[in-house]
Amino acid sequence: MSKRPIKIKKAAQKKARPKKAPAKKAVAHVIDVAAPTAAWIRALPRATAIARRAARAALEGQRRPCEVSLLLAGDAQVRQLNRDYRHKDKPTNVLSFPAGAEAAPLLGDVVVAFGVTQREAANERKTLAAHLTHLVIHGVLHLLGYDHTDDRDAAVMERRESAIMARMGLADPYAEAPVPPRR
Repeated sequence: MSKRPIKIKKAAQKKARPKKAPAKKAVAHVIDVAAPTAAWIRALPRATAIARRAARAALEGQRRPCEVSLLLAGDAQVRQLNRDYRHKDKPTNVLSFPAGAEAAPLLGDVVVAFGVTQREAANERKTLAAHLTHLVIHGVLHLLGYDHTDDRDAAVMERRESAIMARMGLADPYAEAPVPPRR
């Protein structure tokens, strides 16, 4: 008697396995963050990384590569931009400047004001990081064509912002802040 192993046909042993869908390739977006002001760096050393992550989250699902430029600025610079482009002589929290379809893949620029953002975060009992994240998402959504000129559009945009924030593990930016107990 020989001691050769008995060969069993492999084909008979294999079970039919369902074919896996090909993995979706991640689209490579370019997020350029200009050097933030000293105030941003002092208050939030990771502001650049936070802003970049927020922009990427807002662009998730875009099928074509996109480019976005972010500027973490001071109130004076944002006031000047707001006055020059929107004819409103005051700083605002975030401004978006769409580049237009002819500039593709560049979507445009988003500018966030430090002082306004910091004051709003404190007033709304949010961290500066969470509020910066929300404002960058808001600005990038404007570049993608979302707007809040009427109640219907505002509701659509706010739901999108809230969903993105939730995916990032952050609170709904439109939820009421809890009121601290009186002492």
